[in-house]
Amino acid sequence: MPSATYAIFRNAIISEQQVTCSYEGRRRELCPHIIGTNRRGEEVVLAWQFAGESSGRLPQWRCLRLANVRDARAHAGRWHEGGSHRTTQTCVSDIDLDVNVHVRKRGKPGRRMLE
Repeated sequence: MPSATYAIFRNAIISEQQVTCSYEGRRRELCPHIIGTNRRGEEVVLAWQFAGESSGRLPQWRCLRLANVRDARAHAGRWHEGGSHRTTQTCVSDIDLDVNVHVRKRGKPGRRMLE
């Protein structure tokens, strides 16, 4: 059974909504793109962080372990596609939902390339 946080991110992908949350002690503003589990079976999401707090430059791709996400809230706002795609994503190994495949009907699941 998926967690409540998983449901928030999954529904945000379907609706192409932004998500605000706290992760690793920082407030994040994200557009989730791919959700599922990693090789360890943990719930994860690949998201484009476009604003909020970060240890590095923004915007950038983020792989979030949903067990470590706090206070997630989905809301309307401009959808952010993400930056250039140079390498295959390795965040989500068992893909449940990919915005480009399941919502926008483009591409193959999990083939998203990342910077």
